[in-house]
Amino acid sequence: MIKAIVGANWGDEGKGKITDTLAENCDIIVRFQGGSNAGHTIKNNYGKFALHMLPSGVFYGHTTSILGNGVALNIPKLIEEIKSLTDRDVPAPKVLVSDRAHIVMPYHILLDEYEEERLGGKSFGSTKSGIAPCYSDKYAKIGFQVNELFMPEDKLREKLENVCTLKNVMIVNLYGKPALKVDDLMETMKQYKEMIKPYVANTSAFLHQAISEGKNILLEGQLGALKDTDHGIYPMVTSSSTLAAFGAVGAGIPPYEIKEVTTVVKAYSSAVGAGAFVSEIFGEEADELRRRGGDGGEFGATTGRPRRVGWFDAVATRYGCRMQGTTEVALTVIDPLGYLDEIPICVGYEIDGEIHQDFPNTTYLETAKPVLKTMPGWKSDVSGIRNWEDLPKACQEYVNEIERQIGFPITLVSNGPGRDDIIHRTPQL
Repeated sequence: MIKAIVGANWGDEGKGKITDTLAENCDIIVRFQGGSNAGHTIKNNYGKFALHMLPSGVFYGHTTSILGNGVALNIPKLIEEIKSLTDRDVPAPKVLVSDRAHIVMPYHILLDEYEEERLGGKSFGSTKSGIAPCYSDKYAKIGFQVNELFMPEDKLREKLENVCTLKNVMIVNLYGKPALKVDDLMETMKQYKEMIKPYVANTSAFLHQAISEGKNILLEGQLGALKDTDHGIYPMVTSSSTLAAFGAVGAGIPPYEIKEVTTVVKAYSSAVGAGAFVSEIFGEEADELRRRGGDGGEFGATTGRPRRVGWFDAVATRYGCRMQGTTEVALTVIDPLGYLDEIPICVGYEIDGEIHQDFPNTTYLETAKPVLKTMPGWKSDVSGIRNWEDLPKACQEYVNEIERQIGFPITLVSNGPGRDDIIHRTPQL
């Protein structure tokens, strides 16, 4: 059986923790899109980790971790990340990398940096990880799949020469930076080949065999629905599809094999990077929530940047769950909210004097104002609670109201960073 674990919002919902928790009963975990531009924070018996390339199920000895064809593969980062686990006494994970995954080249990272520098105050808030340039080259058909590392050297050089001709026009004339050199890139490709060689596989064939054997498979998405290239807050989005439906493409499996979609939703809102964020709060109010939020505060796992924070947005979350094809919701980080006397929920958007319940396109989103409904706080620490009935009534009602507002069943409530900090709940829908 195949289950996808994806985000409903802007990312940072806690997907890594949910994947780590559910992976105990799975055989294979697949990252199907994105690259090292976002991180999933994991806290378990081995310690606290921020994963960027590896799937969040790597801490179980019985699992196979796959980086699918839809991933933007930073080879040095992957090798570095595997070593960072084994250096901390985590058993070496079994990792397979799709021979069709596209490689993040050194010039992709440079181009990302150069463009953000050129844009200045109008930048996209990129992590400068080379993800957008990598995917751009993929669709322009001048990217490099992993299998091309193993092509004859004369063919590889010929392709690199063509790429350098194209890229140097922009690098030298637009950005005023040093030109790329084919010899340097050839040496890099030889190094990448040796690094990745032990992990390369026909992962689509591997997954088809696993499906026929009835294996349990998790598809782990990066970021959330509102950062999807097509259906998110374009252009302040990521460069790949963050939707569960893309899991079939990015892993190389039939779409009908995805039977369940666990959509991870935060009990309040947070986001890293630029873009419309209707329920955002500011000043001391935001600083306090940011300081208390998550495990150690709301700061990006990849960038370390302070996350923007806001109240729970039912309009955005309902849309995100719908786009993901949600079958169940995991509601995370309920525990930081225990300090509040009252907790607002954004239940609608006011746009040009009218109240809207449907999440709009970016043009209208930029002018939207939040319509808030206030819920009573519970004024207590709910971390450590394992049974739904033991939660304060006000906390239960807050979760119940979120479920009513979004219209999707909440089956898991996370009240701490550890893999066991989970409350199973019977939905009321």
